[in-house]
Amino acid sequence: MTSSTFDDGRNHPGHGLRERAGRWLRSRSVRRHGLAAEAAQPRPIHAPPPVALDALGPLPRSAATPAEALALERVFHRYGGVEAVGGVSLSVAAGEILCLVGPSGCGKSTLLRLAAGLERVQRGVVRIGGRVVADEAGSLAPERRGVGLVFQDYALFPHLTVIENVRFGLTGLPAARQQQRAVEALRQVGMEGHADVYPHALSGGQQQRVALARALAPNPAVLLLDEPFSGLDARLREQVRDETLHVLKRNGAATLLVTHDPEEAMFLADRIALMNRGRLVQVGTPVELYTRPAEAFAARFFGEVNEIAGTVRDGRVATPVGAVPARHLGDGEAARIMIRPEALRLGAVEPGAAMPVLARVEAARLLGRTSLVHLSVPDGRGGTLHLHSRMPGQYLPAEGTHVAVALDPAQAFAFPMASPI
Repeated sequence: MTSSTFDDGRNHPGHGLRERAGRWLRSRSVRRHGLAAEAAQPRPIHAPPPVALDALGPLPRSAATPAEALALERVFHRYGGVEAVGGVSLSVAAGEILCLVGPSGCGKSTLLRLAAGLERVQRGVVRIGGRVVADEAGSLAPERRGVGLVFQDYALFPHLTVIENVRFGLTGLPAARQQQRAVEALRQVGMEGHADVYPHALSGGQQQRVALARALAPNPAVLLLDEPFSGLDARLREQVRDETLHVLKRNGAATLLVTHDPEEAMFLADRIALMNRGRLVQVGTPVELYTRPAEAFAARFFGEVNEIAGTVRDGRVATPVGAVPARHLGDGEAARIMIRPEALRLGAVEPGAAMPVLARVEAARLLGRTSLVHLSVPDGRGGTLHLHSRMPGQYLPAEGTHVAVALDPAQAFAFPMASPI
């Protein structure tokens, strides 16, 4: 157990990222801490065949369970007196991209380092390809786990060319095969034309692709990426993560990717695991986490919400913009209502129509693909509520005018008032 103060693993004394990357890439010996010494590279794991689609969605296929590539069971880890990971169980299937997401300091990078072998497991079990590689008795060295690593700062060696960086982890192969495999990996990421260039001459996006090629070169069954796009500016980040998504899906390795950006997780992931304060809050597809958040923290993390307090009556909560279902809460219970801006649909006030819910426009701004409209709505108690509506395209009603408001209850959520946020 380490006694250093927890900082999500980026500033541990004696554990500089480049130093650890160098040790991981150079070391070829197997540490023996109670695991079978004869343990070798995990068996190759083959991705399941792609899902066939038609206009109505996925076509049914056999219910065979995809092979488990990586699993963590009841994993705990502490830094001094701070519990960074508290009993997390998680698995990644072959060919799956799972994004581990959460606020800074929630334990997500610690969990990735435990999977990689860069931290010793204090309690719990780590399996790769169905084989135990770490438990309380001991740990298989990172280079013997069959994983590829991409660090936050890419950890490229400045004195080596691009192709030399990619070849660095292939010392077990004959020289000719090393060169061939390195070129193949660079071709996968579109960097074969920069083989003889040094890292300092590359852009941030190019360096990220070289780091990914180095991780892919040994054909690992599992890829582990720790905030790989955080050093890029917004425009470049969008481009590089799109390219990376296609590389990962073509490669077919199981991928665990850490990010603090919810939009990035939704863009990349087949499934998302949301963490907070060392625990798993919710695991599911991007659609599930966005449209069916398990608690108030999840609803807020994945997008802006309008918050309204209310009381449950007959399985629903009345709000100034409409009723929200709350059958899972007790009658008379205080509730926290969270309404996504896109759930407030605005329109013109039609003469002669049934009395609509009216809101006064305080401001309207075009944000590119959507418009954000600031609204003032009577709260029924003599005051007003300030709410946001997000409308598709250009929708810019004049300030001071009134619009009709319709609530989409599918994007409105009721949680107990005491629920964590």
